[in-house]
Amino acid sequence: MLETLISFLRKLFGGGGAESRPATRGRTATPPPAPAKPKPPAPSRSGVSAKPQHPTPKPAPPKPRPPRHVPTQDRGRTVAYAPNLDGDADPGEIVWTWVPYEDDPAQGKDRPVLVVGRDGRTLLGLMLSSQSERDGQRNWLALGAGDWDRSDRPSWIRLDRVLEVEEDGIRREGAILDRGRFDQVADTLQREYGWA
Repeated sequence: MLETLISFLRKLFGGGGAESRPATRGRTATPPPAPAKPKPPAPSRSGVSAKPQHPTPKPAPPKPRPPRHVPTQDRGRTVAYAPNLDGDADPGEIVWTWVPYEDDPAQGKDRPVLVVGRDGRTLLGLMLSSQSERDGQRNWLALGAGDWDRSDRPSWIRLDRVLEVEEDGIRREGAILDRGRFDQVADTLQREYGWA
C-alpha cells in the first residue's frame, strides 16, 4: 500500500527514475557539440602545404616577319626546281602568303607566290596576279592557268621584284608549277635579271 502511494506521488510531482529527475539547481544543460572545423590541407612531403596549381600561360610565339619586296638585281640567287608537297615550301611550288602592297606596306592581301629559291629559312618568291591588264606589261610574264587558282583564271608573274618570305609565314601550299613553265621563268630571270 505504501509503495503504491509513493509511486502515485512520484507520478503526480514529476518524479520517476533517475533519468526523469529535474536538473540539479545551479547546473546548466550541456551545450550541443560545436561543428567540426575543416582540416587544413595536408602538408606535402617537403613540409609545405599543398596549394592548387594554376598553369602558367605560355608566351605567344613570335610572329613571322612580314614579307617584303626587294628589287630582283639586289636579291638574285641561283634559281632551282625541287618541288615536293610535303608541308614545306620548295622551289617550283606556288604557295599562298600575305603580300604587302608596294605603295602601302602596312596593307596587303593573300596572294599566290612562286617559290624560286631559298636563303636559309627565308624563301625567295615571285608574286602572281590574275589581272588581265598585266598581259604584255613590262616585268610581267604570262603563266597561264593552274591549280593554284580555283576559278582556273590565267595568271601572270612579276619578275622585277623578289618577295622575301619567312618559312613560317606561308599559309598553305597551292600547287606545283610544271617544269616547262618553271624553266621559262628561270630562263627569263637568268637572261634579263642577272640570276645564275
